[in-house]
Amino acid sequence: MNQPSTAPPHDVAIVGFGPVGQMLALLLGRAGHDVIALERWPKPYDLPRAVHFDDEIGRIFQAAGVGEAVRAVTDPAPDHYEWRNHAGEPLVRIDWSGTGPSGWPTASFFSQPGLEAVLAEAAGELPSVTVVRGCEVTDLREAEDHVHLVTAGPCGPGEVRARYVIGADGANSFVRSRMSTTVTDLGFFYDWLIVDTKPHEQTTWSPMNWQLCDPARPTTVVSGGPGRRRWEFLRLPHESVEELSTLEAAWKLLGPWGRTELDTTIERHTVYTFQARWVDRWREGRLLLAGDAAHQMPPFAGQGMCSGMRDAMNLAWKLDLVLDGRANSGLLDTYTSERSDHVQHAIGMSMALGKVICVLDPDEAAERDARMIATGADPRLALPATPPAVLGDGVLRRTADGERAANVGHLTPQYRVTHQGRTALLDTLTGGGFTILTDGHRPAGALDDADRDFLTGIKATVVPLFTEHAPPDGYLDADGGFLPHLREHGHVAAIVRPDFYLFGAASTGEELHELIGQLREQLRRPEPPDAVAPAPEPLMAAE
Repeated sequence: MNQPSTAPPHDVAIVGFGPVGQMLALLLGRAGHDVIALERWPKPYDLPRAVHFDDEIGRIFQAAGVGEAVRAVTDPAPDHYEWRNHAGEPLVRIDWSGTGPSGWPTASFFSQPGLEAVLAEAAGELPSVTVVRGCEVTDLREAEDHVHLVTAGPCGPGEVRARYVIGADGANSFVRSRMSTTVTDLGFFYDWLIVDTKPHEQTTWSPMNWQLCDPARPTTVVSGGPGRRRWEFLRLPHESVEELSTLEAAWKLLGPWGRTELDTTIERHTVYTFQARWVDRWREGRLLLAGDAAHQMPPFAGQGMCSGMRDAMNLAWKLDLVLDGRANSGLLDTYTSERSDHVQHAIGMSMALGKVICVLDPDEAAERDARMIATGADPRLALPATPPAVLGDGVLRRTADGERAANVGHLTPQYRVTHQGRTALLDTLTGGGFTILTDGHRPAGALDDADRDFLTGIKATVVPLFTEHAPPDGYLDADGGFLPHLREHGHVAAIVRPDFYLFGAASTGEELHELIGQLREQLRRPEPPDAVAPAPEPLMAAE
């Protein structure tokens, strides 16, 4: 495929069209940007891979306009995620039932081909999005105002130009290979045989998702989405990857679980090497990375694809502002600083859980079991303490001395509100974007015309909240979730970013005016003199 040299460059070229690339295409396309997605494989991969997302990711699907379609191809977890020892005694019970803070099921399970079909169809319906399959990017070079891509494959040799290029092209990313960034690898390696199955009968699995912490063979048993089941078996020291990769080995390991060819079909079996690594700088000039191209982590917390979706949400709103000229391109450097820290929290949590699960020494396992059983299987006591999942430094409120303010950069909840006779989750009624939550019973004055013009320019929605009798422009706090939190902390307003993370809160109208001014200035962040920001200091160091 060839882009005419006289045509303006696309706004964004996305290299790779898996779930993260699809989400980026959806978010940027819905914002009206000219997006081209280039996927090297001619057809979608039709076998399972990722199987889990949490309530925050459900909220991202909602923001991308595919919430209900995604619900239709997923199974919410109905009960606990339980860890048991070899004797069947519970070591920890993590409640995955019900609705999470983001207004979606705490944990949902899916088959990746089904999820990708939903995302790809929605992206393909957007007039500003072009998807080209069978198109491999073989070279790229940066010009002053765009990136020049060379393509090959079934799509034919060709050239594509785009103002920005996002590498969502997996762990062996071509885009990353053309960047000078380094990679931090924590040296955490375990081989697991993944066996995805379709049981022939309808079965209620209780618990739906659990972990066998048996030193003889640590095993994971979870949903693979509607009508599917996944087993994961740790490779033991005396086994080779080659012998564990066979279909014969898969059936042999499924045998003790009562699964045979008479009642089960194996869809996929493969040995994965779980790793813990991340790219130190996720942006260089007009090149950016997302998903597995930027980080890999063990699956024990189910945060691999989830982290990629958070990348897409963080990057999309910033690119939207930059592409429209409402923010300076220096804003894109906060993508690395914010997401790298957040991903390291997820990697650290996944490794901590893995070190508990992957115990092969019987004496060490017995000590672990006794300690965890003594806690009553309470995850707050039984599992290693992990730091909170907050953003690294970036577009967040500052103190008077320029330091990051306390209690910012954390995920905000989503409750139902009622506006003009309609009750729904907050983002459904606001349409997403920047949201200014205010206590309608304590009007936060002091906003001047410049504040209002700025908020209009970034398409922010002001949400005055009331406990009852909301005026026509007000919102009733239907679930009673927002106002009690604001009042408990003495706040009259809070600014929530488009990715649902807290920019900052204000206790008075004057503070809100100052907070809006800070946001305005931070969106004007200049490029560093050499146009390449330094990599942030890592939270964790390689051993």
